[in-house]
Amino acid sequence: MRKIVIGLEVHCEARSLSKVFSTGKNEYSLEPNSNLSVVDLGFPGIMPVINKEALRKALMMSLALNCEVPEKIIFDRKNYFYPDLPKGYQITQMHKPVGINGYLMINVDGVDKRVDIHDIHLEEDTASLDHFGNYSLIDYNRSGIPLMEVVTEPTMNSVNEALGFLEALRKVFLYCEVSEARSDKGQMRCDVNISLMEENAKEFGTKVEIKNINSFNNVKLALEYEIKRQTEILDNGGKIIQETRRFDVDSLTTISMRNKVEAVDYKYFIEPNIPAIKLDKAWIDEIKASIPKLQFERVNIYMKEYGLSRYDANILVKEKENALYFEKCLTYGINPKSVANWINGVIMGHLNKYELGIRDIYVNEKMLVDLIKAVEDSTISVKQGKEVLYKALTEELVPTEIIKQSNMRQITDDDELRTLVIEIINDNKPMVDKYKSGKNILDFFVGQMMKKTKGQANPSKASQMFKEELDKS
Repeated sequence: MRKIVIGLEVHCEARSLSKVFSTGKNEYSLEPNSNLSVVDLGFPGIMPVINKEALRKALMMSLALNCEVPEKIIFDRKNYFYPDLPKGYQITQMHKPVGINGYLMINVDGVDKRVDIHDIHLEEDTASLDHFGNYSLIDYNRSGIPLMEVVTEPTMNSVNEALGFLEALRKVFLYCEVSEARSDKGQMRCDVNISLMEENAKEFGTKVEIKNINSFNNVKLALEYEIKRQTEILDNGGKIIQETRRFDVDSLTTISMRNKVEAVDYKYFIEPNIPAIKLDKAWIDEIKASIPKLQFERVNIYMKEYGLSRYDANILVKEKENALYFEKCLTYGINPKSVANWINGVIMGHLNKYELGIRDIYVNEKMLVDLIKAVEDSTISVKQGKEVLYKALTEELVPTEIIKQSNMRQITDDDELRTLVIEIINDNKPMVDKYKSGKNILDFFVGQMMKKTKGQANPSKASQMFKEELDKS
């Protein structure tokens, strides 16, 4: 039995007005080479200047990932030639990155796991290459965009853990509002390192790197193929070659690109045009204080303090705004489970149907709580409540006003309900005989009650009364 060992290098573009070392616009554009500056193109005599906002966002991610932040940071040159790198080197961080020795907690299949972070560093993104048959074109719009790279330790041992980490990391980017982290815009990409080792071995197997995978689904497919490929080689007595491969989306296979380049081949040295930056403690404290409660922490709070299931908690924290909406509802004194049910049911269905965010809807937190309370104090039934909420969402109306104008009420009076129960029993003698013969059809009678009263009867009370009357000898 072999153990899978996975480490990830995740690249994510930071959100800022300008690029990391130049005044070029940092915005997504479909028009090639429209967001450029002489710095991005590597013109002679150019001098890079660090973008403070990009640095702040990288430091925020470092702190959110529980990293150690140095007293000062240094930028380095990583020297290699490639068409998408006009200077012939990349300004990155090697010796003093924005964070080291961090971790991110994730939950995979109900089990908590700590994924250790080797480092996070800030660097400039490269240009992008568009390939057309026997030629390629270069788009420098992406060149110089601030890029945060999160490098994990090889602590993941399954495809699900790797995907769980990527999903959780993306949520950190989004919760901290440092990036849109959209794969379809090339804002989040991933290099995958994978090896196989014997279960009781003390050393890792030979590592293979799969470069520049641009979607989580492709990470899954690449890992599954590479596990199968390496397993077959080892089972046949072969050896794994340390190499860099790419994932081919057409054949769904990994293809060899080159033998693995070691760090020494990049000839790292300190970037001479950017002086070391001493980090002010007050600034770091200010950044740290601005980090919101993250997804993992919120899920545990919702489960332990509010009694929610992991399933419900995960839905609520999927988007930060949904979590904030839920938490604001609780400030109006309402049962957390009730709110979760209404948000995860009717509201989430509405958001998904119309592709909206929760801040796009008319029904605010107070309106929702007032509606839930009207249901819980038996002013209206659950069925009526759902109808009111649908109407409030689609027509942008206040739920309590709908209840008032429609003269809605729930029938809870015992005498009124029992009269109706007896009427329904007398009108359905064949169904009464079926019930007497042992058929479990109590729901039929309750359904008739709800139909007769247009959903105004209390279904729980009605069910109890039907059972009492039908069980009479």
